[in-house]
Amino acid sequence: MLPQGRPEPMRTCVACRTRRAKRSLLRVVRRPDRTVVFDGTGSVEGRGAYVCADGACPEIAVKRGALARALRTPIADEMKTRLEHADVATGVASMPEAPAAIQGGVHGA
Repeated sequence: MLPQGRPEPMRTCVACRTRRAKRSLLRVVRRPDRTVVFDGTGSVEGRGAYVCADGACPEIAVKRGALARALRTPIADEMKTRLEHADVATGVASMPEAPAAIQGGVHGA
């Protein structure tokens, strides 16, 4: 529970479709400049998608194209590799934040 008795926000993993507390998921964002970044703070501006921070969900989200559909942009190969090899055991804290931007797919900028 959050302060003042408010429930914690829930989000759905794009890979397994499980609803979980927002804090327990990895957030990936397509920023207005079309770059795709990890958002460890939950405050990066842009279209976001959530992936479970445990299990095979990051790899599934990439391989099945669920992340690209959710962000409405192709995912660059470098970002795919980073997601597939993410240290999911430690969750969001292990993921690079906004400065480690990767250009999204064919759109370039």
